[in-house]
Amino acid sequence: MNDHVTLLSSTGSRYLSEKIATAYGQDLGEMMVSRFNDGEMQPIIKQSIRGEYVFIIGSTFQPHDNLMEMLLTIDAARRASAGYICAVIPYFGYARQDRKDQPRVPISAKLIANLLTEAGVDRIMTMDFHADQIQGFFDIPVDHLQSQAIYMPYFEQQDMSNVTFASPDMGGVKRARAYAKYFERNLVICDKYRKRAGEVAGMTLIGDVEGADVILVDDLVDTAGTLCRAADLIMEKGATRVRAIATHPILSGNAYEKIEKSALETLIVCDAVPLKQISSKIKVLSSAQLFATAIRNTHHNESISALFVK
Repeated sequence: MNDHVTLLSSTGSRYLSEKIATAYGQDLGEMMVSRFNDGEMQPIIKQSIRGEYVFIIGSTFQPHDNLMEMLLTIDAARRASAGYICAVIPYFGYARQDRKDQPRVPISAKLIANLLTEAGVDRIMTMDFHADQIQGFFDIPVDHLQSQAIYMPYFEQQDMSNVTFASPDMGGVKRARAYAKYFERNLVICDKYRKRAGEVAGMTLIGDVEGADVILVDDLVDTAGTLCRAADLIMEKGATRVRAIATHPILSGNAYEKIEKSALETLIVCDAVPLKQISSKIKVLSSAQLFATAIRNTHHNESISALFVK
């Protein structure tokens, strides 16, 4: 195996891959995706990668073409005799389906892990799994980067003296507590229950937010129902303002409209998933430098944990 690095990009994530390549200090490798008349795709790597470190960058958000292109590109790289293949998946799709929560349903996150491994990848690099334990679905190394390395330096430049952190549901308490502990601020919790997926039936606030500057913490925002409901409830309980951070802006359906009409002052997201439209309430922070550093550390066999905020 030689010491050269090639960075390849999937079609749907080229906007981010170009920023990662710039931060890394080299151009993206040459690759094209041809299409058959029936819609089938065929990734074609247009340069030799024999014996090289190959990093294939692509989030697997919908449509399914993004996942399929990643799998086919991994196979193409393996058949082209790449020395080491790392799939850089900033947003790992299907991560919410990590267990059987009702009878006769798949554990889709495990299936995706199997598909990637069987395709021939040697390593996975991602950011903010919906559940940390998804790392255990893989029998290969997984670098699970944390968006805290992006958000915490951002907030360090601001006045945090009146801030209270909030989790929009019980499942996100550990994530929100990490911020509360780091900044030595209070934590409150929104306890919700659902009638069905994507629809919040009721919510209760645990903790005091009277007069506080509240920051909600979540890993992703899909329909924005939970986040907006939590923001409205927090304002009703006497908070002076409410902002939110959510790493992955899936923002499906009428999510943008909900956010615009909600009590949220600002929603701060990362660029692992592209925005479908511009919103005055949504601010995007780039993850490019974090991934570029992680790629460099992987190539040089240096620690990835050094990138985590302690």
